[in-house]
Amino acid sequence: MRIPRSTFAVVIVASVLSATPSAAQNPSPAKPADNYSGMYSFLQDGEFVQITVEDAGHVTGFVSRYGDQESDRGTFLDHFFKQGKLDGKKFSFTTQVVHGVWFDFNGSFERGPGKTPADEAYYLLKGRLVESITDTDKKTSSKSREVAFKSFPKEI
Repeated sequence: MRIPRSTFAVVIVASVLSATPSAAQNPSPAKPADNYSGMYSFLQDGEFVQITVEDAGHVTGFVSRYGDQESDRGTFLDHFFKQGKLDGKKFSFTTQVVHGVWFDFNGSFERGPGKTPADEAYYLLKGRLVESITDTDKKTSSKSREVAFKSFPKEI
């Protein structure tokens, strides 16, 4: 018995289509989100921000900086995040008070000039940093400034 060519072609096409998963059944894997976790420069050389991005945009970390008051000048002080949040590229944190000083940051992550995560400034953290200080008379003052913190190179 001879099978007409048109029937043979339909059978082959149907076989190929049934063996090939459709995009709706097996979507291509989602592009992994950028991993902003790591160390970033802070206000002075030797100071840094450590950021750890956890599930659902929850962020932990701390600012490690030199004390600049008479009682702690030159001493490293760690201001742990009281709260931190990542929503897409938008990032914010508020630190605990240490020696009457705390920080509020509100900004976003951007790609920097680094070519790979192993380069400095692969990411930039840009935004507004508010430094608040409560003095011995319980008077609080704040200083606000635009900042850009560079990511430190990551080991790959």
